[in-house]
Amino acid sequence: MHSNPFARHAQQVLTVAQGHVPHRYGPGADPSIARSWVRCLEDYHLDPAQAMAPTVLEHARVLESRERLQQVLTIAGSEMNSLHQQLSGGNAVLLTDARGVILNCVTEPSERKIFERAGLWLGADWSEAREGTNGIGTCVVERQSVTIHRDEHFRGRHTGLTCSASPVFDPHGELLAVLDVSSARHDVSRQSQFHTMALVNLSAKMIESSYFLRHFDDQWLLRFHLQAGSVGLFSEGLLAFDGEGRLNALNQSALNLLSLNRADLVGQSVEALFDCSLDELMSRAAPDAAASWPLRTRDGRGFFAVVRGQSRPGLKAIPTPVVAKVAAQPAFNGICLSDEALRSHFRRGMKVFERDVPLLLNGETGSGKEAFAKAVHQASQRADKPFVALNCAAIPESLIESELFGYRGGSFTGARKEGMRGKLQQADGGTLFLDEIGDMPVALQTRLLRVLEDRLVVPIGGEPQPVDVRIISATHRDLLGRVEDGSFREDLYYRLNGLEIALPPLRERSDKSQLLDFLLKEEAGGHPVQIDADARAALMGFNWPGNVRQMRNVLRTLAALCEDGVIGVSDLPQVICQRAAQKVDAPELSDSPLECAERSALIATLDAQRWHMTHAARELGVSRNTLYRKLRKHGITR
Repeated sequence: MHSNPFARHAQQVLTVAQGHVPHRYGPGADPSIARSWVRCLEDYHLDPAQAMAPTVLEHARVLESRERLQQVLTIAGSEMNSLHQQLSGGNAVLLTDARGVILNCVTEPSERKIFERAGLWLGADWSEAREGTNGIGTCVVERQSVTIHRDEHFRGRHTGLTCSASPVFDPHGELLAVLDVSSARHDVSRQSQFHTMALVNLSAKMIESSYFLRHFDDQWLLRFHLQAGSVGLFSEGLLAFDGEGRLNALNQSALNLLSLNRADLVGQSVEALFDCSLDELMSRAAPDAAASWPLRTRDGRGFFAVVRGQSRPGLKAIPTPVVAKVAAQPAFNGICLSDEALRSHFRRGMKVFERDVPLLLNGETGSGKEAFAKAVHQASQRADKPFVALNCAAIPESLIESELFGYRGGSFTGARKEGMRGKLQQADGGTLFLDEIGDMPVALQTRLLRVLEDRLVVPIGGEPQPVDVRIISATHRDLLGRVEDGSFREDLYYRLNGLEIALPPLRERSDKSQLLDFLLKEEAGGHPVQIDADARAALMGFNWPGNVRQMRNVLRTLAALCEDGVIGVSDLPQVICQRAAQKVDAPELSDSPLECAERSALIATLDAQRWHMTHAARELGVSRNTLYRKLRKHGITR
């Protein structure tokens, strides 16, 4: 017998599917949701009251899907981490393939079980045909951004979820993946999802653009926009063409800017579209295009553009008027080393790394451990060899072994006949970066230790193969503490800890001002964007609990939204403005050293827990009521 809530939900679904919307703003009032409910009943023959667990693909098929989308997963990984950092607690950031099968999930380790109980497993099939109306599956069918809030889901068992999903398209307009943010919190309103949906859309566009740029790395690429300052941003048009000038692919922004259809353009000559000869376009090309210039279509519409690629030999380059800088190459290969202590760490790290001594990076989440590792690799004699990263916390335990060591074809049921090279083999001759090494399962620690000692890797079902890799590992955990409690091997700890480098949190760095300018320059794509004095003071005074990653995310958003080239206080996120106001008021609110200390402890804990009140109260050892009373006492508001 179905439970009453499930039965009531099923009746509501049936009522809407029969064309009777119960009320104007209720579930099913959205046409896309009503269409989905009808599909679920008439096409998929699903029962909204049936409480069955989602279908999960077998291990080999998940591996095959991940390998097929490896480039997308690599691009999306950092973007998903950044998106998760921008959201409050209680959210899972998911990436699926075009069928709706989950291939990656970013969430707090403490919240992972909550989402697994909701069916959000790696390899789970969340297509509409399997799970009914849901953010992922409905996005796949509708091919547009959707938010499915609680009882807008088809199945009654999913009505505790709120999901916002956005499609990621490949350069040919085919669905490549779906980016989704799911929350199991009961206090999430549909209105609150407007902000979440905007962030998901922005992140999906970033993934889409990055994939387009990498996919056509060997072809000429025209980047254009109506405004010079928008060339290089996620809203730019991207157009790939070959050496003969034939158009091979365009992104959706390009189609929107040109007001044309993909079928009308692909295969046509670029000269037929723009009032510019192919030779002229080729002569303006550069591997790192640095300036945009005016470009007109044949029907007279004006744009600003750059061309990425190698300038065609034998042509004299045409002088390029500087309109707006884009894609400037940053110093230090993507890392700011203006802090003297950090620069000293880098020099010491380089010395031992060149002698094949492993580095162990320790620091808070978001403090730049992967950027530091990549900079060491790029400054070493192995710069022209692979830099391969593996996040040991982001991959389920069942997949880490095959991801790290690979497998021989036919070694288990469903394995690909050609097998798969693991990360150790992919990094042969270069550097392997093991992020969150403290989360590696103990059984794999033993195998990794043997590889480091013998310099031989044994794929699953295969024979030993020699590898030449240098290891940089990183963690935000207390590894010695994990050694003491038996969750990390002591011999592996000392094998990885050739030199331990503690990266400082952003609040302790002396180069915050230089870092602010450095990150802004990167995120603005070389466009002239400035921060006024008051806004800079607010940004400099903020505590940055998410460290460099959080600062980068904030600056990325500010640069994308900036229209007049100047970022002011009114443009800053509310939490930064409020914290700046609290700092001004703090002396009046807390006169005694004891009260100042209590207020600082409250703010630090709230920042660390991302203002999740239940988690903060538990961390402080007080009830939620006591926590709220203390916040009112000190005038602390989010």
